[in-house]
Amino acid sequence: MAKKQTAGRDNLGEFAPQFAGLNDDVLFGEVWSRESELSPRDRSMITCASLMTQGAPQLEAHLNIAKQNGVTKDEIVELITHLAFYTGWPKAWSAFTMAKEIFDEE
Repeated sequence: MAKKQTAGRDNLGEFAPQFAGLNDDVLFGEVWSRESELSPRDRSMITCASLMTQGAPQLEAHLNIAKQNGVTKDEIVELITHLAFYTGWPKAWSAFTMAKEIFDEE
């Protein structure tokens, strides 16, 4: 089971408490905890793919989560390479820059 997420409340709790609660309790609490349907590793791969296609800044945080969930450097490299042709070369370069920092820390 993944650790309890508090990023919503930590960052937006006073400013947007409803959104913060939905982030922590529903998205990360209820959805991410459905491990019998999809493993945290698989959810991380899917989430990283989605965030990369959007060029979303949250990709960096989710690459860290993916690493914690057992996604390997080789798998991330393959994911980014594969998506480069569907989502765009600049997004792939940006994703590789983030992934290199995160996965080369070992």
